[in-house]
Amino acid sequence: MKILITGGNGMVGKHLQEILPNATYIGSKDCNLTSWKETEYMMFLNKPTHIIHLAAKVGGIQDNIAKPAEYFDENILINTHMLRASLQFSVKRFTGILSTCIYPDTVENYPMKEEDMFLGPPTQSNFSYGYAKRCMAVQIDAYNKQHNTNYNYLIPCNLYSEYDNFNNENKMHFMTALLKKIKSSDKTLNLLGTGKPLRQFMYAGDLARIIKEVIDNDITDSFNVATSENLSIDKMANISLNVLNKNLNINYSKPELDGQFRKDVCNKKLLNYIPNFKFTSFEEGIKKVYSNI
Repeated sequence: MKILITGGNGMVGKHLQEILPNATYIGSKDCNLTSWKETEYMMFLNKPTHIIHLAAKVGGIQDNIAKPAEYFDENILINTHMLRASLQFSVKRFTGILSTCIYPDTVENYPMKEEDMFLGPPTQSNFSYGYAKRCMAVQIDAYNKQHNTNYNYLIPCNLYSEYDNFNNENKMHFMTALLKKIKSSDKTLNLLGTGKPLRQFMYAGDLARIIKEVIDNDITDSFNVATSENLSIDKMANISLNVLNKNLNINYSKPELDGQFRKDVCNKKLLNYIPNFKFTSFEEGIKKVYSNI
């Protein structure tokens, strides 16, 4: 088995480095995956049997709104090149890592199941990114149907980690940005939105462990990866303040930046495959991140 991991220097990639040290990790400095020539050459050099595809153009709500064409174009190219190259070089297993942003903005019943993906368009705040990620699910299913491959995808909820990009606000995930703000704030914690939206947040190291389970047990099905908790932004902010013993008043502004109100997903399928999996508790996870800021 020869494992290649794209986006290998990102948040989840760094957690995978800890538990899959013998894999090959490809970052943006190693290969521009929007270039077919570079992608093909990288695959020729490495000839992997298994690929974990983490690489993507990601960013915050404001950057998604400002650059929708970039988010769509680059992600479509990255995903298409990796799938085409995987087929060309006879990759045995390909696992694409998506996002719950692929799901409809609203549905009648929550939590959303994998089959709910096409019940409506993604939320407008990251519409292009969400659709590009949804397209990868369509591509993978199409490859399996036409080429008899056993490729799959995982759909994780929102992530946070001590390996997040703390120096780039456009790429920083919400929880890590929140914890950084808590550390630097004096008396008042200023947050965007209303605090009302509901979110599932998972420690990124948990996703890495689930990816390893998928590889080790040769799981080829596609499913959501999420905790069972679904908390409001305000609730998470208050839990964080309490756990970290910080006495700050929370002030919300720019309610138009709330984004999708809720997008919680069902983890039943995941737990059928990995029934004894133990998620990192929210309190334990934020302590790990906060101590590394």
